Amino acid sequence: MGAAVCVAPQAAMGKFMTALGPVEGYEIWSRSYDSDPNPLLALESRLLAPRLRDLAGACVLDVATGTGRWMDHALSHGARVIGLDVSRHMLGMAAEKTALANRLVLGDARALPFRTGSIDLAICSFALSYLPFATAAFGEMARVARRVVVSDMHPAAMLRGWTRSFHSDGKSWKIEHFYHSLTDFNQTAQAAGMTLEWTAEAVFDLPELPLFVAAGKQTQFDEARRTPAVFAASWKACE
Repeated sequence: MGAAVCVAPQAAMGKFMTALGPVEGYEIWSRSYDSDPNPLLALESRLLAPRLRDLAGACVLDVATGTGRWMDHALSHGARVIGLDVSRHMLGMAAEKTALANRLVLGDARALPFRTGSIDLAICSFALSYLPFATAAFGEMARVARRVVVSDMHPAAMLRGWTRSFHSDGKSWKIEHFYHSLTDFNQTAQAAGMTLEWTAEAVFDLPELPLFVAAGKQTQFDEARRTPAVFAASWKACE
């Protein structure tokens, strides 16, 4: 699905928001998802894209693909791609992109409809924290893929009350999400038979400032850049 645009502390904004589950939330947000200024996605791309360049010929599965942002990236680097999402509305927006239209699957990350070991790389961007327990989804990615890359809002930001939220039709909406520590993710990966390759984290900086301004959140920038906002990690199947 993807990351929500708002990174404001919940204490400051939460009481003005309507909470939704992920499927309901992205049904509303899908129409403007690609056009909304989203500093969190921009920061994740700045962190992760340089680590996902050697993809020529690889079969890449984008789990919770949303509108296909990482599918586009993988295609541009020579990969064969498949995108899966539980949201019909987000997949509908992805399908409007000609290069992605015949590469999309409606499905749940906790029951991937792919053969064991059939995928070279599974990417899961800003989705595992929408699940109260990440074990089943990670286990499925570890089953079908030889390498798994996960990114999400940083646990430190979640502990500070940052929300997964967006604005639409004059309203503010918060998407329900769950805290998972970096240790939780690594233990889940190890239990699924994978070993850690690398981890990375990033804070907002000047490249993201124009997006804060465009989103009307310039006053939050200095505070937001004091906290790690995004983490990413890669695991590979044990030999």
